[in-house]
Parts: sequence; C-alpha cells; structure tokens
Amino acid sequence: MSAPHAASLSGIPFTKMTGSGNDFVVFDARHVDGSIVTRPEVIRAICNRHNGIGADGIVLLEAKPDGADARIHYFNSDGSAADLCGNATLCSTAMAVVLDLGKAEALTLWTDAGLIHSRISQGIPEIDLEVVTNIESIADIAPGSREERIGFALAGVPHLVVLCGNVEAVDLLVRGAELRRHPSLGSAGANVNFVAPLGDGAWRYRTFERGVEGETLACGTGAIAVGILLQTWGLANTPMTLWTSSGRRVVVTLRREPGHAPAFRPSLRGEGRVVFHGITGTILTAE
Repeated sequence: MSAPHAASLSGIPFTKMTGSGNDFVVFDARHVDGSIVTRPEVIRAICNRHNGIGADGIVLLEAKPDGADARIHYFNSDGSAADLCGNATLCSTAMAVVLDLGKAEALTLWTDAGLIHSRISQGIPEIDLEVVTNIESIADIAPGSREERIGFALAGVPHLVVLCGNVEAVDLLVRGAELRRHPSLGSAGANVNFVAPLGDGAWRYRTFERGVEGETLACGTGAIAVGILLQTWGLANTPMTLWTSSGRRVVVTLRREPGHAPAFRPSLRGEGRVVFHGITGTILTAE
C-alpha cells in the first residue's frame, strides 16, 4: 500500500452540491487548476467520506467554451471520467446561474455526451438530453428471483433497468454488482437500476452506480433510462414521477422522436442544491 501523500490542495475553493442525495464537489475552473483536482488519486481523496470532503463524484465547471454557457467535466468517485451524469448536470445548471455564466431561463452546457439545454423553472433545474435510440429488452440476462423484466438504454451512459415487485427487498450490493459487470455488457459494464410501482402512478427506483461501485441515493440518467423502459414496456406514460433513495422525487418527460422506433428525447427535472461553500485544507492522497 502506498504511503499517504499531502496533495497541493490546501486553499482551493469548492462548492458541495446535492441532486436528490447524489452529491458532488464542484470546482469553478476559472479559479481552480483542473489538472490538479482531476487527477484520479486526488478525486478519490476528495470524495472519501471519512478523510476528504465526501461525494459521489466531482464536477469541473469551465466558463463559456465553444459558444456554450459552460463546459462540464464529470468524474466518478473512483477517479474515472463519465460522459454524463444527470444529477451533476442539474447541479451544474444551478451553479452556472450562481456563477453568472448564463441565464436561468435558458442555458447550454457542453458534456462528453454532447450539448445539453437546461433551465431553472420555479427554482428547480431541468435538463434536456440528446435523443436516446439505443433501447432494448435484454435476452442474454435472465431475470432473477422476483425480477420480471430487464432492459437496456444508453441514456448518455449505459443503464440496465430491472423491473421487480419491491425494490426495498433487492440485495442491491450483491445483485447490482453481478449485473453491472455482466459479460453481455462488454468491458465497460453499466449502471443497474431496480424499479417497482408504488400503486399511485409513481415509481420507486434504486441504482447501483458504476464508478461508485455501490448504491447512490439518486441517479439522473438512471431515472431517464427507467422512464424510457417503463414507457417502452407500456407500463407508464410521460411525465412520470420517480422516487429516489433519498426520499426526493425526480420527474422524467419523454417526447417521441419522429422517424425512429423506439426513440425518445428526454427531459429530467429535479433538485440541484448548494449544500455549502468551502476552502480545502490538506487532503491526503495515496500515490
């Protein structure tokens, strides 16, 4: 095991944010050296919930690149980069307005999954994603005990969706880890979402998130994948309310894309809240 090393992180400003319990450390690239805070060992140290700030991932927010209002670089807590994180994009929408990078009624954000249009309406962020066309039921993965159907959607990042009767009864750390690396998904694997009806037209879902390698309290792209599969299976109509493991709700709206079957242009509405602003002290990394 490598000896702890004091990274040059002291005095760096940051903002801790949450999107329905999916939490992030956000850095403003105008005042922070991105080459330092995006090193994998530094990300892992920052996201450590005992010896660091604690988060599911970090966001580096750049100002006005290539004609957009902001550029989002997102990294999971294990140090790996991700093309998109829905809740991080909701948080970035809120933070872009706080930093005066764009107007609340209409923002544009570059991500590694493409250009995202977003806005804040009645105090709540909403994002529009690119059209999702890679949607299918999975024949290569057999449903387990008390699981009814399994589907897949590439909603910015890959997601499995598992329909079951009661998500609270799922051994998520075991079954989620098993499905996350199923051979049919290739070397990158996928996030895994378990979803069940609540009986009032709403749905409850839980997510095993790759890069975190455990349950996150919410997953924005996971909610979109869940919504797409539920509508594809004929089980729900848009807009649909999904309840997260934090007890907060997100709303998924889907618009059919003409000329494709199936294809949806999704929007996600949910929390993007500042928890606190801070300045880093000494954070130990293992190199």
